[in-house]
Amino acid sequence: MKRTLVCLMVLGAFLALVAAPVSAETLELITWEGYAPKVLIDKFMQETGIEVKPTYSTNEEMIAKLRATRGAGFDLAQPSQDRISAVQAKYKIYQPIDYSQVNSDQIIASMLEAVKKNTVVDNESYGIPHVYGTSGLIVNRKFAPDAKDYTDLLNPEYKGRVSYRLKRPTLIGLAFAMGKDPFALYSDPKAYKTLMEDIGQKMIEGKPLVKLYYDNNDAILQALQSEEVHVAMAWDIGGWKMHAVNPDIDFIAPKSGALGWIDTFAIPAKAKNVAGAYKWINFMMRPENAAVFTNAEKYGTASKGALKFVDEAVKANFTRSFTDADIDNIKWYPTVPAGLEGMEGKILDKVKAAQ
Repeated sequence: MKRTLVCLMVLGAFLALVAAPVSAETLELITWEGYAPKVLIDKFMQETGIEVKPTYSTNEEMIAKLRATRGAGFDLAQPSQDRISAVQAKYKIYQPIDYSQVNSDQIIASMLEAVKKNTVVDNESYGIPHVYGTSGLIVNRKFAPDAKDYTDLLNPEYKGRVSYRLKRPTLIGLAFAMGKDPFALYSDPKAYKTLMEDIGQKMIEGKPLVKLYYDNNDAILQALQSEEVHVAMAWDIGGWKMHAVNPDIDFIAPKSGALGWIDTFAIPAKAKNVAGAYKWINFMMRPENAAVFTNAEKYGTASKGALKFVDEAVKANFTRSFTDADIDNIKWYPTVPAGLEGMEGKILDKVKAAQ
């Protein structure tokens, strides 16, 4: 009886060992807070057996960590698209994207092409679009029913009811609204400076129209809520917050195109689990998974069809503010050449100091 019991115990231990899960494959991810929801990490683990280990960071920290290791330590990173090409050209911390491993049918084509273009180094591209946001106009339709582009920030019809920041996006937005393409002039600093000085002069002439130059979101949202400001240049999410308080106020994509930032997927040069990185990218861009992120964070993603799975209240923000054509017309920030921001800063200081 004892021998039988011992045999059964040994057999049970062996079966338990066989049935025990093999230690999970891992994916080291460096990303932004909120970009890797636990519910999706758990779902991915269940589907693939890969354990995602997120490290939350910022652009500067991502670059610093990858520079220090020459592209080692992480399998996937999520830098903003305008922080890739210059860094890659200098430090070689990423590897080219193999787009044959990306399920491109899940990605909005205009966003994918923009990121490919803006992350090119030596004829190779280094990014895949993920999360985006835009700046455009927040308008109170009760008072400014016809406002539709950045040039309305200079429209005498809205005298004393206009607001924007004295920052480079205002210069760029006005340039696009005046029929120019400032990004196309990045390679010609002299022409770019001439354009920006012209925009700056128009802003000086339009100073009497401005209620306030704001520095933070709370200031502009308060001015919109109190109806002191009727037309402002600001972020989409701010406009949607205002719409929930006052249905007359909403974010609109300017006729000449909203200005957009986009955070990407980029694979570090010495990633150990490249196959897992592509699996995570394709998993996160599946519409039903992308919708989980948007419901939680309220930001859009480059996932095609994700809005079908987004909560109705969140979905309504996007459908009110953007048509498909508006999405395709977003002007995505490319890498800023050295020296341009300093020159823009001097122009904006001149606007601020003008009487």
